[in-house]
Amino acid sequence: MSTPDSNRERSSHIVSTPAEPLLVTAEGAVRIWTINLPKAGNAITGADFIAAFEAAVDAANRDTGVCAVVLTGAGKIFSAGGNVREMADRKGMFGLPAIEQRYAYVDGIQRIPRALARLEVPLIAAVNGPAIGAGCDLAMMCDIRVASERATFAESFVTLGLVPGDGGTWFLQRAIGYERAAELTFTGKTLDAATARNWGLVSRVVPHEELMPTALELAGQIAENPPQALRMAKRLLQESRTGALESTLGMAAAMQPLAHHDDEHDRRIAKWRSA
Repeated sequence: MSTPDSNRERSSHIVSTPAEPLLVTAEGAVRIWTINLPKAGNAITGADFIAAFEAAVDAANRDTGVCAVVLTGAGKIFSAGGNVREMADRKGMFGLPAIEQRYAYVDGIQRIPRALARLEVPLIAAVNGPAIGAGCDLAMMCDIRVASERATFAESFVTLGLVPGDGGTWFLQRAIGYERAAELTFTGKTLDAATARNWGLVSRVVPHEELMPTALELAGQIAENPPQALRMAKRLLQESRTGALESTLGMAAAMQPLAHHDDEHDRRIAKWRSA
């Protein structure tokens, strides 16, 4: 297996083109994904964005030198979720008959939670502003959430006569518990960053100018650890959310020998022995 340094690129550079809906930047073993649609409120429902998102997940999984990803939004908004203008104008999928629209959800925005479910490395949301509707749900799909003091959160679907169509009812209650998830889902109300921190929606709130440095510092702390161990640890955490104890124990027993035989484990044990 590769060591944590073997595939890492030490210089910061842009991986995707600046015009793409998801801008990917590399900083060593960390990837920064920036939703790059500020004029559309960083809407996450477009076909181009969904395809770019899936491509970014697959690229991170293939590169065993990647240890963590930070997800944020360009401009002042993390993500306003669906494109409400297209809903109002009945454009795109919103102009389809009901049955066809059902499959448009399956083949559209629901590809995002499925993609993130297969992302092997830790994912940190750096919530730089409003995270509304599907944007709030996208933050909940991340492993860790750090919020700017300017961030707000709303599970606002019911205010438009809609339901979370992207898996939000699954993710939100796992982040903050059923009762608080129910309150947000049934009222559609908006939480400020401080309340989101008190509710456990985010792990920390920082001044806006410190958001990305804080998220990148956290990602860097994660990336100090061996990539294979990180990927297996994340898989175990995911299994533990829904699986039985026995299945989690069985997976841990299968994974641990792989970790014991990783060259990076040997290197770190040798360093510990010589300390």
